[in-house]
Amino acid sequence: MKNEVTPKDKVFQTAARLFYQHGYRAIGVDTIAAESGIGKMTLYRHFPSKDDLIIAYLKDSNDEFWNYFEQSTKDALTPREKLLAFFQGLQDYVTTPECYGCPFLNIATEYPETDYPGHQVALEHKQSVRVRFRQLAKEAGATNPEALADQLFLLMDGAYMASRMFGTKNPAAHLAEAARVLIDTALE
Repeated sequence: MKNEVTPKDKVFQTAARLFYQHGYRAIGVDTIAAESGIGKMTLYRHFPSKDDLIIAYLKDSNDEFWNYFEQSTKDALTPREKLLAFFQGLQDYVTTPECYGCPFLNIATEYPETDYPGHQVALEHKQSVRVRFRQLAKEAGATNPEALADQLFLLMDGAYMASRMFGTKNPAAHLAEAARVLIDTALE
């Protein structure tokens, strides 16, 4: 039996694509309904507001990020190698036409109000990334794991923004090497 795409899935997939490519404020419910071929009443039955749809997209993006993180680092044997593998994979991604930056940075720039629910989801995601970087930096033997984690975090977010700003030919083409220099310097 084939997996049939439900109206809810179709709305979600359409909204996710549009939000990621064009931004949250630029895309309205009318556009999502028209692009998905699903009526607004059905859309609102599954997602009572645009904010609910944004939150669902961000939570799904969080899951996708962590799945990617685990996949990109699964063959690495050491914490140092895990960090390097993550940044190599990220470099490969942020230099493709499929990358439109980071959905969490995008929401924070479009909705800078810290009490906005989407901003809160983004902040929680970013804090968990910093924790993971810190954990790996500590396990790798960094003399100052917190500083290395913050440097890597800024490097990651800079790569996402470079991709959004410049497209495929962006400064993030040197991301993996920059990460290696930071990591190796911190482990001396």
